[in-house]
Amino acid sequence: CVQGFVAQRGVETTKTHCEKAKIAVYASGVEASATEAKGTVLMKTADDLKNYNRTEEAKMEEIIQGIAESGVQVIVTGGTISDMALHFIEKYGLMALKLSSKWELRRLCQATSATALVRLGAPTPEEMGCATVTQKSVGGRTVTVFENDVDGSSKIGDGVHAVQMACKDGRVVYGGGACEMECAVKLDQLADQHPGLEQYAIRAFAKSLECVARTLADNAGWDAIQVLADIRAAHVNGQADVGVDISTEPGSTSMKEANVYDLMSVKRSALKLAIEAATTVLKVDQIIMSKQSGGPKM
Repeated sequence: CVQGFVAQRGVETTKTHCEKAKIAVYASGVEASATEAKGTVLMKTADDLKNYNRTEEAKMEEIIQGIAESGVQVIVTGGTISDMALHFIEKYGLMALKLSSKWELRRLCQATSATALVRLGAPTPEEMGCATVTQKSVGGRTVTVFENDVDGSSKIGDGVHAVQMACKDGRVVYGGGACEMECAVKLDQLADQHPGLEQYAIRAFAKSLECVARTLADNAGWDAIQVLADIRAAHVNGQADVGVDISTEPGSTSMKEANVYDLMSVKRSALKLAIEAATTVLKVDQIIMSKQSGGPKM
């Protein structure tokens, strides 16, 4: 479980870890601003070209130096990072990350308490975010993890609701996908007793129950196929308490020994709602396309 944000790509710099770093988020790219109108620059000698390039480099270095002197250690941008800007980011020992999606940029700002800036420059302390930033390899994919301590009010609320439900119905089942996997194994055994076409529907329903364990294994960074195979083999052999272990390899363990349980009322309600949603979709036998509203054609 990560308290913060996970970007599904690596950083652009050689520096890959920063502890409790101050973060600057820019909605625009980290590059020299382009003019809105086209213009012509007349250069008569090679010195004119050198001086023009030096001016652009000096301006970019001034911007990156100002960001570094403000205390920022990580730069996140929603646009591109020019080669010149990346050179000075490396020079001042900063980390840089590109996020192509504006929704990911918004979620990062919420997770780190940062403000997305439209201007390229040093942010104020109120506009900076804070998190421990690390580039990791999870499930064969390079990701960048922003770990941050979150407010405990949401955890308290979840705990109060859990206690409230437990007081109404105190029955529990094994967590970590063990309950769903046991149901899937039992349904497969039931399908073997139906030689007709019904067995395909039963097996499809049993296959859908494996999504809980598969999702847990994927989120933990394990090989989901191998973890599901190990858990299914354990349940076939009568070990009904084996589920997904998100912390230690090989990714499966006894939920009874790990003291991982779920409320049966929550499981039953979730399963009931999922079945109702699936049957509602299957009952749809006609789709009516909406027509364009009246009015003059533009």
